Amino acid sequence: MKPHSGTLVIDISGSGKAEAYEGVYQCTAHNEHGTAVSNNIVVRQSRSPLWSKESNPPFVVQEGASLVLKCRPPAGLPPPVIFWMDNNFQRLSLSRRVSQGLNGDLYFSNVEVSDSRSDYICYARFPRTQTIQQKQPITVRVVNMDAINETWPGFLNETDFFGDGQTEERRPSFQVPSGPSSSMMVLRGQLLEMECIAEGLPTPEITWSKVSGELPSNRATYLNFHKTLRIAAVTEADSGQYRCTAKNTLGSIHHVITVTVKAAPYWIEAPQNLVLAPREKGQLICRASGNPKPSVSWFMDGLPIHNAPEDSRRKVEGDTIMFEDVVSGSSAVYQCNASNEHGYLLANAFVNVLSEPPRMLTPPNKVYQVIMNQRAALECYSFGSPIPKITWFKENHTNAALEGDPYIFYDNGTLVIPVAQATNSGKYTCVALNMLGKSDNHVHLEVKEPTRILKQPEYKVVQRNRDVVFECPVKHDPSLIPTMIWLKDNGELPDDERFVVDSDSLTITEVTESDAGTYTCIMNTTLDQDSASADLRVVEQPDPPSDLELTDQKPRSVQLTWIPGDDHNSPIKRFLIQYEDSLHDHGSWHNLTEVPGTRTTAHLKLSPFVHYKFRVMALNDVGYSLPSPSSRHYKTRAAAPDENPTGVEGLGTQPDNLVIHWKPLTGLQSNGPGLQYVVYWRQKYVDEDWHSVKVANVSKFTVQGTPTFTPYEVKVQAVNEHGSGPEPPPVTAYSGEDLPKAAPHNVQVQVINSTLAHVHWEPVSLSSVRGHLKGYKVYYSRKGSLHNHSPHHSEQQVLTFSGNRTHGKLPGLHPFSRYALNVRVYNGRGEGPASSDEDFATQEGVPGHPAFLRVVNPSLDSLTLEWGPPHDRNGRLTGYTLKYQPVNNSNELGPLKEVTVAANETSFTLPNLKYSTRYKFYFNAKTQKGPGPTITQEAVTVIDEGKFTMASRQVDIATQGWFIGLMCAIALLILVLLIVCFIKRNKGGKYPVKEKEDAHADPEIQPMKDEDCTFGEYSDNEDHKPLKGSRTPSNGTVKRDDSDDSLVDYGDGGDGQFNEDGSFIGQYSGRKERDTAECIESSEAPSPVNAMNSFV
Repeated sequence: MKPHSGTLVIDISGSGKAEAYEGVYQCTAHNEHGTAVSNNIVVRQSRSPLWSKESNPPFVVQEGASLVLKCRPPAGLPPPVIFWMDNNFQRLSLSRRVSQGLNGDLYFSNVEVSDSRSDYICYARFPRTQTIQQKQPITVRVVNMDAINETWPGFLNETDFFGDGQTEERRPSFQVPSGPSSSMMVLRGQLLEMECIAEGLPTPEITWSKVSGELPSNRATYLNFHKTLRIAAVTEADSGQYRCTAKNTLGSIHHVITVTVKAAPYWIEAPQNLVLAPREKGQLICRASGNPKPSVSWFMDGLPIHNAPEDSRRKVEGDTIMFEDVVSGSSAVYQCNASNEHGYLLANAFVNVLSEPPRMLTPPNKVYQVIMNQRAALECYSFGSPIPKITWFKENHTNAALEGDPYIFYDNGTLVIPVAQATNSGKYTCVALNMLGKSDNHVHLEVKEPTRILKQPEYKVVQRNRDVVFECPVKHDPSLIPTMIWLKDNGELPDDERFVVDSDSLTITEVTESDAGTYTCIMNTTLDQDSASADLRVVEQPDPPSDLELTDQKPRSVQLTWIPGDDHNSPIKRFLIQYEDSLHDHGSWHNLTEVPGTRTTAHLKLSPFVHYKFRVMALNDVGYSLPSPSSRHYKTRAAAPDENPTGVEGLGTQPDNLVIHWKPLTGLQSNGPGLQYVVYWRQKYVDEDWHSVKVANVSKFTVQGTPTFTPYEVKVQAVNEHGSGPEPPPVTAYSGEDLPKAAPHNVQVQVINSTLAHVHWEPVSLSSVRGHLKGYKVYYSRKGSLHNHSPHHSEQQVLTFSGNRTHGKLPGLHPFSRYALNVRVYNGRGEGPASSDEDFATQEGVPGHPAFLRVVNPSLDSLTLEWGPPHDRNGRLTGYTLKYQPVNNSNELGPLKEVTVAANETSFTLPNLKYSTRYKFYFNAKTQKGPGPTITQEAVTVIDEGKFTMASRQVDIATQGWFIGLMCAIALLILVLLIVCFIKRNKGGKYPVKEKEDAHADPEIQPMKDEDCTFGEYSDNEDHKPLKGSRTPSNGTVKRDDSDDSLVDYGDGGDGQFNEDGSFIGQYSGRKERDTAECIESSEAPSPVNAMNSFV
């Protein structure tokens, strides 16, 4: 035996003989707690005996007879594997006719002449000894009846002869097994093999069935050309009768095999080791089954239990031993033996009487990670005697033990949560408790978010050489490390740099046809995975069709057939058939017809006198294929034209001619050589014959000497050397036009309003038009205004009225003006003479806006306004309307007042105004038709007349970013200057401001304040109203009127200055009251120039 082992080694490599060690062995293991024994082990030597010497006479067999070649191999241990070969060590070919039986014999259902040979050799291979033994070769000669008669004497003494007489077709009969029925026994769980080999002519076919049930399809297989039925893992249900049937054209025969299934003992419940604490009870169960039913024997420490010492606490009842009130020191090993005639079972069970406090077997602080909604199993393996009771607790769940849903508790201590949720995460404690003590263990459960593919990759159809991207965005638990894997057709991606895998996408560049397939993205984590698949279909233009053939050839038609090319995964939608006319248009291909993609033939209609060549192009969703190779030439015979020129029309270019045009026929339409055109014409409504001329290679013909604008009938017919085309229908045409010779008369004008007039006239006669009447033209011009009688000639204007009209409207006229007009008729050649001029005057309208509006001579409580009359008075002025209202510092408007001013006035003074108040003025002119558009202006009254100034309001400039920045810079500069001046003044120095103070009593620099304001000149943009949020023009200026008037200087502080637009720059104020001080500013922010001048 090996040291420290129960292994027994028998070495027979030396002089020892293996036969001496044959026998039955059993191992016994013993210690202080008891004795265990093993199953019996049978040792036998493997044997491969030689074949006995024998002489095999030749077999002479009549053709069609049956034959059996016996193998009879020597008995070996284990049995040998049998096979038949020839002298060249080639296995013999087996078939339904020639087969090998389970016993190794070779069966011929019927022999053929080709079966004759002298090297039928049976081989036996012994697998344990790795040797092969062979039988002496067997000779077989197959002859027919005539051959037997000729060679009869030579075979009488040296051959076995099978068959007596002419062999004819015969019904089947069984070669094995013999008789109508047989029986066999098989053990449960073993392999069952049944065979039926039949002879007959023709060769019979074998079928199997179970008489009293169905064959087990999942365990039954057919071998040896259906001659062997094999059933694996036999059960008791496989007992019964099996029928094999041999059948050929002459009949059938049956054989019934009765199968009995016996069973060596097998476990129902094997005894298990038992741990008992003192004073506990328990039992060992040894339950087995078999056929026949096995008997059960008990042993204790290797000895029959009835030979063991008596123990009142142990009781044997058949297959069960019961223990009650056990005591320490009664531990032992018990053996159970269940046996019948087919075998036995032996099992050892250790009954250990032990006192042990609980001990944890599961490692402490083990971390379990599961995916949400999956099963979580927390282990709590323990050992103790008595068996400890397991209780589970969860952290932050008070001290109550876990119980009920969603928890499941197993006897081995495992806690199962069937559907784990995030709330189940945490620390768990299992406690093992018995009467001797307790033990606990902590485990941790982490429930993770599942890995999910947010968007399935999409099915892609891509053209070859394009790029394709499969997107596979994934969400996973952030604590898990993901791994993205892409598969193609459930295998690895090709090792190709064109396949680029990113974190959530797969890009394939320059796709080829081999890239088509199913792509699967798999996102793996350590706990779970998710996958999704999408197909890629690579398409391209189809291959060109091939093998064009022309059949069913007729003068005007032909049948074209072709073979389609590969569609490259995109079905062909249609075929385009083109032709080349090598006679008239060599080298140019033209479309002839199209057919659906399911067809490969087309019936083509042809034209005469054409040398055709055809080609075909296939179209799929990607595009057209290349053209197919062209077909052979197909020439059609010439014929008379089938059609005449189209687009025939006649039109005179001069008053005495008629030009006839047409669209010439193509070479394909000519139908033959010598194509010409016969041009016909005659005057319509006149009884005269057709005039004609024959021309070639032209598309027009001019008829000279025709009367002016006379209707003609014309037609053009095609002719060639084989005849004329069909009779063409006549078309009406007119000879050339001349200028109209009459003018419209009785022209009248009806003035509708100040800008619209209605003109009436009597039409000219159609005969005087001398052409197609196109319409009438009205020429009109403005002669001057009714307000000013001096002549004023404006550009003449024209209104055209199409068709045979007798009236029209003249819109857009100038009010209160004198006009003249005339009317002319026109045709396709030009205008006729003008009618006599007709004068008319338009009515009065509302005037335009006044030319300007400005404020002059402001005072403490009054303002004077000056204006200019409207440039467009549009009537006699009846006066002016002046409206005004005050505006406070928050741009809110006060009550509106209205004043009417006479028409001959150009200025007006408003008295009784409030000092230092801004006013807004609205001014417009009036005629009898009503008021014209309004212009606006704003101005401010002042405290001291000498300190008044006016400047144009600039509203929107204060909202400009650059302006605000500039103001901040200027303010900072002023602050610095003030500080410097203050320092110098404290030192007693002289500076310009000091001199100013000396020259003027108590002067004061006036700050720029939001309420300070100026006057501005007139602007006709009403958007300049000083309301909240108002904006000025984008350039921050207002228009200056055409007046040369200028403001006068006010104040004592020095000369006034003006900007280029005339706005006053600044002055010193001679008064001390800061709340009444004024300076020039824009409407919402001071001008930087004004601020600096005010300071200086």
